[in-house]
Amino acid sequence: MPREKLLRYGPDKLSDEELLALILRTGRHGESILKFSNKIYTEILKIGIGNLSLENISRIKGMGQSKSSELIGALELSKRLLKGKKTRIFLSPHDVLNAMQDIVNSRKEHFVVFYLDSRNQEVIRDIVSIGTLNASLVHPREVFENAIKYNAASIIIAHNHPSGDPKPSDADIEITKKLKQSGEILGIELIDHVIVAKNDIFSFKNENLIDSV
Repeated sequence: MPREKLLRYGPDKLSDEELLALILRTGRHGESILKFSNKIYTEILKIGIGNLSLENISRIKGMGQSKSSELIGALELSKRLLKGKKTRIFLSPHDVLNAMQDIVNSRKEHFVVFYLDSRNQEVIRDIVSIGTLNASLVHPREVFENAIKYNAASIIIAHNHPSGDPKPSDADIEITKKLKQSGEILGIELIDHVIVAKNDIFSFKNENLIDSV
């Protein structure tokens, strides 16, 4: 269930439909909340995010004024909170380091993907895996799923080294190679792989390794 998944893995691991299910809370008679939210999500996409209103959401079968009001309220709050949000632009490895401040001192490795538009502006950040990094934990499918979903033009991958030494391991190099090749097939450029440590940083691009892996 979405609530249990949120508590266990965090909001980044929930699909749009699962996040919607958290807002709607209950399904319809004979229909689970996940099945119900999938239908509502499809209808919302048909209406268009910019055209949503209490009136047209209330017309969706199964919504009613109560659920529609809760959804409109959540959307309006999101708009207000995001009004002051500055878009991050990634032009150097230190921009990545600044965006990893919540992770850099973690005792566990976090593998992060920054999805960028054609102007190197962040579309979304996603934590793909937590734990010791290896090729089996980071699959191209998981990395590029959001890139396709959000029409990202390029990506930057990054992870932290709790040891304090940012030098890449053999596994780091292998993962970079695999993701670069996958990106070339999909037409989505892998700009850099940045490894951050408490007092140091390693950039595959700056070390001229991104093109040679």
